[in-house]
Amino acid sequence: MAQIPGPAKERLLSLMRLLEKQAGGRITSGEVEALTGWSSHTIRKDISYLGGAAGNSTGYDPETLIPAIKQALGLGVRRRLCVVGLGRLGSAYLNFRGFDTIPAGPSDEPGGEFELAAGFDTSVNRVEILQSPVPLYPAFKMGEVISRFGIELALLCVPEAAAQSAAEKLAAAGIRGIVNFAPLILQLPPEIAVRNVYVVDELRALALKLSE
Repeated sequence: MAQIPGPAKERLLSLMRLLEKQAGGRITSGEVEALTGWSSHTIRKDISYLGGAAGNSTGYDPETLIPAIKQALGLGVRRRLCVVGLGRLGSAYLNFRGFDTIPAGPSDEPGGEFELAAGFDTSVNRVEILQSPVPLYPAFKMGEVISRFGIELALLCVPEAAAQSAAEKLAAAGIRGIVNFAPLILQLPPEIAVRNVYVVDELRALALKLSE
């Protein structure tokens, strides 16, 4: 994997998302600048981490650039994930169209980057989640199921008071990365990658941009 600075990785991820929605054809650094607000110099420097095949003076080809970004960021490997906490937020992710579910058979080959393998909660019998396309399990089975399915990532959708305890159980079960929706900084070993998603902080960032 290329040695890419953290801010450049974030921009490359955003660029990949933009390119995936591109209607087709090449895109120039000037067009990316207009869409993102990044300078052309920054864009060219970020893309330079991908090697010479990623673009030239006539622009960038999404069909070439997207795989190059995935390879440079180590995103070529499919990852299995689970949802912990099946309240309104967690239940919504059970049906999120951006995730594949584990194939039912050899012919059902998934096409996305992430397979949603399981959902966990203290109760899995509520009416609104009985029709889930994903297998649901009581929380005490997290260790067994995570090991059996080789799950690496977790969406932690529990209340703030339960977040640290649930995160510790996930870490002990072998989870390598957690997206944390609770407004709490988790105290976990450094080898567990954590991404905190706080809506208020995101709104503050937007408000800051508005004030600029």
